[in-house]
Amino acid sequence: MTEIATIQNSFDVYAIREQFPILNREVKGKRLVYFDNAATSQKPQIVIDALSNYYSNHNANIHRGIHTLAEEATAAFEKTRDTAQQFIHAATREQIIFTRGTTEGINLVAYTWGRQNIKAGDEIMISTMEHHSNIVPWQVLCEEKNAILKIIPISDDGELLMDDFERLLSPKTKLVSIVHVSNSLGTVNPVERIIDAAHKVGAVVMVDGAQSTVHLDIDVQKMDCDFFAFSAHKLYGPTGVGVLYGKKDLLESMPVFQGGGEMIKEVTFEKTTFNDLPYKFEAGTPNIADTVAFKSALDFVSRTGKSKIRAHENELLQYATSQLEQIPGLKIIGKAKEKTSLVSFIIDKTHPQDIGILLDNRGIAVRTGHHCTQPLMNRFGIPGTVRASFSLYNTKEEIDELIIGLQKAVKMLA
Repeated sequence: MTEIATIQNSFDVYAIREQFPILNREVKGKRLVYFDNAATSQKPQIVIDALSNYYSNHNANIHRGIHTLAEEATAAFEKTRDTAQQFIHAATREQIIFTRGTTEGINLVAYTWGRQNIKAGDEIMISTMEHHSNIVPWQVLCEEKNAILKIIPISDDGELLMDDFERLLSPKTKLVSIVHVSNSLGTVNPVERIIDAAHKVGAVVMVDGAQSTVHLDIDVQKMDCDFFAFSAHKLYGPTGVGVLYGKKDLLESMPVFQGGGEMIKEVTFEKTTFNDLPYKFEAGTPNIADTVAFKSALDFVSRTGKSKIRAHENELLQYATSQLEQIPGLKIIGKAKEKTSLVSFIIDKTHPQDIGILLDNRGIAVRTGHHCTQPLMNRFGIPGTVRASFSLYNTKEEIDELIIGLQKAVKMLA
């Protein structure tokens, strides 16, 4: 395997590809072309090795043991917290709460801060392009509290209508929960402007960073968000691990999310006192091994360099967009000026699922359907799209394979 150090000073996509063993496999007799990165990214060998090394050499429960393995496991687990803090530029490590992923992070805020602070008549604001995980928790909360859910509209190009957003804001607005980058459109939302406007009316802001953290430079202090959630598995890390960041005063004021071990200081049958941050939100034995391995994924991204990754992915996006636009009957859904490396499209008189099956027969993995954004699909009057999402290990040659596959699919389905 090519070491990460060899690509620090230049971006060699073929050297990077050598670090991802799954890219060597075949699907349906064809070399795998993986364009489903917005759903989950593939894992470099160093992440796989870190997971294996943990179970082979350090496996133990953390925080409560005094034996060598427990101390080693605890140290490795907490190093990931430190690395995550640096990765998103949080002020303190105590603001990094480990979760199962973005969805759990959003739910944690809804079930703790939300139930503590939202009252009848209050307003929560989300956008038309939200993932279901940033819709359903707020719907449940609004129904429970008799609060009002307001929706920020979008343009035909898939951009937030910011003037409408600012008109919707009022002293009744208590929370704005917004996706940083749309998983269906690739749109990069102007979160700093949103946060500034929301704060002026006294609202708290939750940012869904599931799609943005792998592509964009994240500085939660500069952004000034109140909460920020992201997942490891979209960042070349393992599944089942995520991070919730919150401003310290908010986290300290929030009630606990779950009860059990680790999140307590002392338990009697009469009373329980809860642990300090971050542990008060981390009940029970966590996903230790995957959290430990997540550090290797964060290090991989940092050493490769987000600016270099972004330049490569943007080149792929521009190339794919220009090629797709030449296919008769194909329409791209989402043409925001600011996008990450994702393109969604439909083809006249063809169902997205049929396209996906035909591409899979050529070893090309894309995502089809509503992408857990059914209200967004309703906004465009479509059942779903074909979504091709690109990562640092993808190439223009692979995009050429996609175009050939689509051209053949169009002929077959005509």
